[in-house]
Amino acid sequence: MTHAFRSLSPGLVMSAVESLDIWPTSEPFALNSYENRVMMFRDDQGEQWIIKFYRPERWQDATIQEEHDFLSELSQAGVPVAAVWRDASGRSQHHYEGFRFTLFHHCPGQAPELDNDAHLFALGELMGQLHDVSSKATFAHRPRLVLVDGVLNSQQRVLDSQRLDRHQRRGYESVITRMLEALAPHQWEDDVMIRCHGDCHLGNILGRDEHFSLVDFDDCLMAPAIQDIWMLLSANEPEEWRRQMSEIVEGYEESRPFPHQQVALIEPLRAYRLIRHSAWLVSRWEDPAFQRAFPWVADKGYWDQHIRQLEQQLMMLKSPRWFA
Repeated sequence: MTHAFRSLSPGLVMSAVESLDIWPTSEPFALNSYENRVMMFRDDQGEQWIIKFYRPERWQDATIQEEHDFLSELSQAGVPVAAVWRDASGRSQHHYEGFRFTLFHHCPGQAPELDNDAHLFALGELMGQLHDVSSKATFAHRPRLVLVDGVLNSQQRVLDSQRLDRHQRRGYESVITRMLEALAPHQWEDDVMIRCHGDCHLGNILGRDEHFSLVDFDDCLMAPAIQDIWMLLSANEPEEWRRQMSEIVEGYEESRPFPHQQVALIEPLRAYRLIRHSAWLVSRWEDPAFQRAFPWVADKGYWDQHIRQLEQQLMMLKSPRWFA
C-alpha cells in the first residue's frame, strides 16, 4: 500500500513554504511526529517556524479549522500556546500539491520536570487558564471522547490487523470484554465535557523556568477536564502522588475550581489510552515511519506484553483507589 506521505519530499516542503512568500534559509528539520509530518525551519529574517503537514484523509477541513480557531481564541485570551500563523486573508489552513499544511510560531524550551513543585504549580496554572477559556464554548466538528465506543473501535482495529495469534486473540478478547464491564460505570454525561487539548504528555509542553506553553493541538476534542491533567501525575507512591496533585490543584484553582469529582476517571482514561495506542499503531502500520519507530509491534512478544499490561490496568480499575 502506498503510504500517505510518500511524495512529501524536502523540495516539496520548501516549495510549500515559499508559496506563502516565506523564504526558508535551509531545508526544514524533521521533528518527532508520526501521525502528521512536522518540521522546523528558519526564514531569511531569522525567525523560527514549525510547519505541519496533516495526514491526508484523517480530518475534514472543518475539523482542522476548528483546531486553528481554538488556538487563536486561546492565544487572544493570553493562554500560552503555539500560535497558528494566518496569511493576509486570515487563512490558517493552506494547500499544496494535494497536502494540507499549517505554519506555527516556534515555541522554544524544554519539557517540565514533574519532581519540581514550581513546575507542577505552573502546569496546574496553565491547565486552569486553558480550561477557563475552553469551557465557554464547544466543538462542533472535533471528536468526543466516549470510553466504550473508543474501546470497541480499537478492539476491532487490533483484531482486523491479524497481528495476534489464536492464543493471543483469545486473551485479548477476554481482557477487553472484562475491561468494558469495568468501564461501564464510568460513563459521563455530555455536560461534563469541555474542549480539551486531549494529549497533554510532557512532549507537548515546552518552556523555561516556570513558564510553559502548550503545543500540538492535533488531538483536541470534547472530554472531561481531567483528560488534560492525569498524564501530569507520574508518581507511583501515594504520598508522592498526593504531593503532585496538591501542586497542580493549587495552580489550577488560580483560574477556576478543580474538577475533584473527576479524579475517579483517571484510571479509566489510562485504560482507554493503552487500548487506543495499540490500535493506532496497527492502523498506521503501512506508513514506513511507524515501522521504523515501532518495530516491536511486529513481534509476538509485544502483544503478550500488551495483554499483560491490560490485565494489570484492569486490576487498577477494580481495586480501591488510594487517591480517591
